Amino acid sequence: MNAARILALTLLATASFGAPAQADDFYQGKTLSLVVGYSAGGGYDINARLISRHFGRHIPGNPGVVVVNMPGAGSLRSIEHLERHAPRDGTVVNMFDYTQITNSLLTPDKVPIDFRRFKWIGSVAQDLAVCYVWHTVKARTIADLQRLPQIHMGRTNPGTSSDTQQRILRKLFNVNVHSVAGYAGSAEAFIAVERGELEGGCMTWASLPPAWISGNKITPIMRVTSATAPDLPAYVPSAFDLLERERDRKILRALSAAGEIGKPLVSHLTVPDERVQILRNAFAAMMRDPAFLADADKVRQNISPTIGDSALKIVEEIYASPADVVEAARAIAIE
Repeated sequence: MNAARILALTLLATASFGAPAQADDFYQGKTLSLVVGYSAGGGYDINARLISRHFGRHIPGNPGVVVVNMPGAGSLRSIEHLERHAPRDGTVVNMFDYTQITNSLLTPDKVPIDFRRFKWIGSVAQDLAVCYVWHTVKARTIADLQRLPQIHMGRTNPGTSSDTQQRILRKLFNVNVHSVAGYAGSAEAFIAVERGELEGGCMTWASLPPAWISGNKITPIMRVTSATAPDLPAYVPSAFDLLERERDRKILRALSAAGEIGKPLVSHLTVPDERVQILRNAFAAMMRDPAFLADADKVRQNISPTIGDSALKIVEEIYASPADVVEAARAIAIE
């Protein structure tokens, strides 16, 4: 276990606070629905199903936990469901694309959501996004990509994390990325890469097919964030280190800071506080569970959790970005 994981889990051990005793029996005999904003088989779905296998036994009453896939509009459909239709009693939580937090700042007309108005449960890890190419592409560095006439990468919808990361490649690093739209989720895009329809992409490292990593099927070019992972080659540079100008690094920070939250679980703002605390405590306990940690290792999921209001602080930082940096980031995020 690396030092970062040990520190994170130590902090979690002191972060849980007892919920009122009268709330402890609420989940007895109930089912907790974990609504995820993407289709089955992709990175968000894998993360949600990992959580679903362990979360319930740490919640008093041991409710069943079921994953409900609700793809659409880069996970905005699932958020709309949480806000307008889902029960507000603590039996529904949502996992959405963290890039929508950034989009709500840059394009509030399209994403009119204030993400401070949710109750944050937690996330398993910071998002380690990597831009990669298939092994048949003759490129190992950003400079190599810049020399290619064009490179085809897939995405689901405008405004998703993969879309934003490809725009960063195109506009901050001058790589001629042709984004091919129409994929329901990352699983479908992976198939397209293997068929030769696509030449690469930008994706959470832990979400990439394990056989691609073990079989050296891809070449990782750049980490979009500063995070790393034990099985990521040490030579892969961070985008922050590749950018020469401080202003460009600030713009990248505005575009990528939400990745520090990772794939978040949230509940509706009106869910009673004592039930939210039960879920936060259970999430923190799950992060220390040896069975969960072993399962996470099997699916290549790093553990660097964010619990409750720690995520809210990152959201508030994003919303406090200087106006000129927001404008420059908007120019990158919007064609």
